[in-house]
Amino acid sequence: MSKIKKFFIIAGESSGDFHGAKLINRIKALEPNSSFMGHGGNLMKSEGMLILEHINSLSIMGFTEVIKHLPRLRIIFKKTIKAIEKSKPNRVILIDYPGFNLRIAKKIFHLNIPVSYFILPQVWAWKKNRIKLIKKYIDHPISIFKFETSWFLKNKINVDFFGHPLLDQRHLNETSKSFFTRHDLTIEHPILLLLPGSRQQEINYHWPIFLSLIKIIKKKNPNFQFILGKSDTVKILDIPDYVKIENNANKAMVVSTAAITASGTATLECAIEELPTIVCYKMSSISWIIAKYLTNLKYSSIVNIIADKEIFPEFLQNKMNTNLILKKLKPLLAANSIERKTMIEDLQQIKISLGNPGVYDRIAKSIIKRH
Repeated sequence: MSKIKKFFIIAGESSGDFHGAKLINRIKALEPNSSFMGHGGNLMKSEGMLILEHINSLSIMGFTEVIKHLPRLRIIFKKTIKAIEKSKPNRVILIDYPGFNLRIAKKIFHLNIPVSYFILPQVWAWKKNRIKLIKKYIDHPISIFKFETSWFLKNKINVDFFGHPLLDQRHLNETSKSFFTRHDLTIEHPILLLLPGSRQQEINYHWPIFLSLIKIIKKKNPNFQFILGKSDTVKILDIPDYVKIENNANKAMVVSTAAITASGTATLECAIEELPTIVCYKMSSISWIIAKYLTNLKYSSIVNIIADKEIFPEFLQNKMNTNLILKKLKPLLAANSIERKTMIEDLQQIKISLGNPGVYDRIAKSIIKRH
């Protein structure tokens, strides 16, 4: 029997938990004699990883919010270093969560443990000084966007690109007919998908505006249907009876007419499903000022960043209000509108740029080859 390959994986948010679980699954398929420990969520745990710190205690949004939790995060950081030193893994795999993970990579450098970084920090957007950390401390950087590879190459870093992992999220274990029946929906009337966020802070800022919006729509159009994509890790109050709740947002994207989503991974998921979407985001005033100061991007949504134009209308901070959103949303709900057709055509081009399915397999193979 071959020697056990030990992997220490760190994911700090729900999206990282999802990607981490998929990656563990494929590594096990290729290298059955493997063990996994580190930080993650229920999905990674279900794949057999020993969870040292759950994402529920790691996922924090905004600059001011991070400052509040710094003492606790410092304790977790020190515990993480000790766990890596004690377990002596064959490889550390970092998934997104750059503020924490890059510091980990720097701190364990003297241990000579190779480090893969899956879902690289968006250094092309902000904190460009982090590129020095990637160059020095990450021996296996893995990009999920094609345009990143040329950017990193200009900065003398070779990164692997195997396609975007969301392309593998294609097999739904339910038919559209079954989904409609389960939620008591009808195909005759439009469905608006609501995706207010996967973090509690996002819900707190976004849901009151989402709620106000759907009440206006329902009053004007009683036949309108609504699905709320809700993570198990958040609490949402005052959900009207006519709003159907679905934990698997990807299923809801397949059957919906249009979506309103918090800026984040969900925007790209909507793009892959060719779902016309409005993007929103709101945070504390201080966090917003800092974010504007530190970034020089024209857009918030990764879909718009990839295209270098506004495909999804964006309503950020003070512009996130019901009147502005409704104005852009109305034509997207009309089956034959020019706005809807144009948006779908643009989304088809975005999908092409993301590569081909089989991404987790290719990443797993590249990690295993390095042993």
